[in-house]
Amino acid sequence: MNIFSIVMLLGGLALFLFGMDFMGKNLSKAAGGKLERILGRLTADPFRAVLLGASVTAVIQSSSATTVMVVGFVNSGIMTLHQAVGVIMGANIGTTVTSWVLSLAGIESSNMFVKMLKPDSFAPVLGLIGVGLYLFAKKRKRKNIGGILIGFAILMTGMEAMSGAVAPLKEIPAFTNLFVMFSNPVMGMLLGALLTAVIQSSSASVGILQALCATGAVSYSCAIPIIMGQNIGTCATAMISAARSGRNAKRAAFIHLYFNLIGTILFMGVFYAVHTVFPFDFMENSADAAGIAAVHSIFNIVTMLALFPFSSGLERLACLTVKDAKMQELNSIMRDFLEIEYNQGSLLCLLRAAETTYNSEEQETAKFLANSTKYYLIALQKELKVAINRLDLYIAENAKKR
Repeated sequence: MNIFSIVMLLGGLALFLFGMDFMGKNLSKAAGGKLERILGRLTADPFRAVLLGASVTAVIQSSSATTVMVVGFVNSGIMTLHQAVGVIMGANIGTTVTSWVLSLAGIESSNMFVKMLKPDSFAPVLGLIGVGLYLFAKKRKRKNIGGILIGFAILMTGMEAMSGAVAPLKEIPAFTNLFVMFSNPVMGMLLGALLTAVIQSSSASVGILQALCATGAVSYSCAIPIIMGQNIGTCATAMISAARSGRNAKRAAFIHLYFNLIGTILFMGVFYAVHTVFPFDFMENSADAAGIAAVHSIFNIVTMLALFPFSSGLERLACLTVKDAKMQELNSIMRDFLEIEYNQGSLLCLLRAAETTYNSEEQETAKFLANSTKYYLIALQKELKVAINRLDLYIAENAKKR
């Protein structure tokens, strides 16, 4: 692999990422805000929320974008945290569509119709149509459609460039040995998570993995852990977007993280436990683009089915992670009042002790206890005043926000 191959690889990666971003932005513009309204209204039923999340993500080709939108809706109050759970789960399924489209590049046939299914066959045609619409159409909607087609054509051109650039690597032992290192599930998962967190797109990182499969050096034992890690790395975008948002928005981002993290741990645990007892023959086979797409889809569908009944648990876990400051403040005020109530009991004991010693003619002791009770009562009154002021301030602040 020479310097020209490296430049071709990096150039292909740049085209791939730019094409995906350009296509996604034009899809959002073409929707004209309809996606946001649909997401806000049609998520009352959990099953519909999952389908909606999958559909929207399949259209905009990015689970990160869908999750970021959900975080925004939750932050603005358009969507509740409970409604967001289903959409987030569905987004993970919708993102697998990209890998299936990219896998079409591996189709081999002399049939004209089958050849036209290959992205490198229809992408230039779509690009030509897209450029025509983008440059010459007067209506904004048609320009946006042109932008979608251009983005897809650029994306596929970048994919082909990456595949062509890495093809010679299959002859280099050092490269094939590098992937053997990542047959360790934990290392592979960390690699996938890091790669996806850096480029902020699981669809893009799966596409890169599919391109590397053209070398024949990537076995399923290496690819599967990397795919698992990619689902964790994709949470980085939502976590970043929620950093300066409200508490519920942060909780939505944590639901996305916990869903992918718990799903990955469960899937890997069960998969490798079964593999240890009943070894899978395909694990040492060279992975191809269609196989990567299949693993990506199976993982996300199985994870969704396994964790869907526990969606409320994910919501509670997120709420425990990001606690409500209002409730913390109120609990603190209540603890102050409880402490004052407890101290009132101690004060009453002092008064009774003073009364008892006074009746027994122990004047000095009675005087000491009376003075102690006086100072104790003054201190207690101050504490009560502070607690009442805190409660009044809490009530006033919440009344303003409403």
